[in-house]
Amino acid sequence: MAAIAAFVGTAVLAIALTRAPVRSDASLSYRLSGQACPTSGLEAWLGLGAASAAAAARPGGADPPGAYPGHETYYTLEFTNVSDRTCSLFGYPEVSAYQDSPVAGGPVAGPVGGTAIRDTSVRPKPVMLEPGATAHAVLRVASDTKPAGCAEVTAEELRITLPRQARPSFVASHIPVCSQRGHASLSVQAIQARPGIPG
Repeated sequence: MAAIAAFVGTAVLAIALTRAPVRSDASLSYRLSGQACPTSGLEAWLGLGAASAAAAARPGGADPPGAYPGHETYYTLEFTNVSDRTCSLFGYPEVSAYQDSPVAGGPVAGPVGGTAIRDTSVRPKPVMLEPGATAHAVLRVASDTKPAGCAEVTAEELRITLPRQARPSFVASHIPVCSQRGHASLSVQAIQARPGIPG
């Protein structure tokens, strides 16, 4: 009887273990991501970049074929947590070029060209940002800002909307972009940990 009771107990335990809830990767990622960083708690700024710095930011430091010619220009969008709480960033910022003042023969003040396309060469990962810490995303500016039917203008600001946030922030810039509506002169990588500028 003792042996039978031990067997039954083992069987019940096995059933209980096999029926234990399994946490999915999605739920685990959500738990690790924590509270999203609000726009009001971050200071966004633009760092100067170069093709070599952008290559170093990608796994292996190698450019995907044809995607990053050496004469294109790179910047880093830096995000510093100026709040007193740890928060998280995950995914791609939405970036658009803006112009403060109208240019003769060009577009009126406002958005210029199309929204930056997503550069998927870097896989998005949750970034935990402690107070005072900085994360970054690499921004690429296409070298061809004068395709057919396009006038080149200088974007005086970048409009940046963080993932899971509705309120945008504006960062001063001086970047040549194509003014043609819908033409994307910019592409942006997923947000990564640590500052993107050397130092």
